[in-house]
Amino acid sequence: MGLFTTIIQVILSLSLLVILHEGGHFAAAKLFKTKVEKFYLFFNPWFSLFKIKKGETEYGLGWLPFGGYVKIAGMIDESFDKKQLEGEVQPWEFRAKPPWQRLIIMLGGIIVNIILGIVIFIAITWAYGSEYIPNDQVSYGIKVDSVGMMLGLKDGDKILSLDKQPFKKFDSGLFKSKIIIDDIKTIKVNRNGKNVEIPVPENAASIITKAKDNYIIAPRFPFVIDSILPNSVADNSGFKKYDRIIKVNSDISEWAEDVRRNILKYPDSDVNFTVIRNNTDTITIKAHLGKDAMLGVTPHIPLKVEKYSLVQSIPIGISKSWKFISGQVKAFGKIISGKIAAKDSVGSVISMGKMFGDTFNAQKFWTLTGMLSLLLAFLNLLPIPGLDGGHAVFVIYEMITGKKPSDKVIEVATTVGFILLIALMVFALGNDIRKLF
Repeated sequence: MGLFTTIIQVILSLSLLVILHEGGHFAAAKLFKTKVEKFYLFFNPWFSLFKIKKGETEYGLGWLPFGGYVKIAGMIDESFDKKQLEGEVQPWEFRAKPPWQRLIIMLGGIIVNIILGIVIFIAITWAYGSEYIPNDQVSYGIKVDSVGMMLGLKDGDKILSLDKQPFKKFDSGLFKSKIIIDDIKTIKVNRNGKNVEIPVPENAASIITKAKDNYIIAPRFPFVIDSILPNSVADNSGFKKYDRIIKVNSDISEWAEDVRRNILKYPDSDVNFTVIRNNTDTITIKAHLGKDAMLGVTPHIPLKVEKYSLVQSIPIGISKSWKFISGQVKAFGKIISGKIAAKDSVGSVISMGKMFGDTFNAQKFWTLTGMLSLLLAFLNLLPIPGLDGGHAVFVIYEMITGKKPSDKVIEVATTVGFILLIALMVFALGNDIRKLF
């Protein structure tokens, strides 16, 4: 069920994004009375799983689950249909429209993806607010893994600031992005009662992107049970609220992060938990974990939730969208410059599946869908022939020079771009397969 849930989430998210992206091209084409011959979710070489014709457009579902497309009459696209260009130019064809209209048609999908991403971030902010751990509540400091140690951090450090900017909200994701994207130079921590400035290694961004599965830093809290799910393993084994877990089998687990990771070692196993009860009694509780290695408890963590009205959520959602897009632009620049290795940072649908996870969480699903929508807009804006940005470059060139590139030039460029895109997809898939093994 876990893998099935992951696959369904990825398909639903991508299908929604593809339909709306292609719908942007479709709507813009219709606005300028341009004929749209096909509108497909997924590609359909040789045959379609489903198709129906309404008016001048064939709507269908392909069998190859990689994106989708609209086929606009009189336009050279990934279908490489050259026969349509042999006759006289018709008024309802793409090539008959003035450059500014063709540019809007080409950017229609990108515009929709940007709007969708912003709307999703606004809605998430309004529905869920902002949940975080106040940094001043991380009284036991942090726990670091091997990558955190390479950055110069130690267990028990209390992070104070990043490049003089106060670290008010404990967020490991923000911490990573500050290093990878913003090139912070120093981390100020309180270590054993003394303030220490730690220089960030020059290759820190590369170190972190190579270790995607590492948590880097985590807040240290004792694993004190705050709530127990009814009929869970913990409920049936005799755990009680306020029990503090200090050992999982022979693994000493002083902190919540240790407990979580040690529990995951024992799927479908009998486990002895050493627990402190009532702050005085040390007892042992035996429990049999299922295949998911879930105990069914929530530890006490001092989370703070800020709620926002719809009006307040609008600028916050727009700001989050802008920060995400600008972060992607900076990350892309680092890949081009070689500061981040493409083999460590470029992933395929396998990486996407890992992000969604094997259980459904509405907030996580919509957050990732919003991020993917903005990412899809950014990638399509790149001036690569075969992508919307590549087509837009030809139109902009025509608008500036007054000269339209020949159909042969556009055809060759689109072919080259299409080959590059296929190579990139193979490279991304190869990266993920390499990491699996």
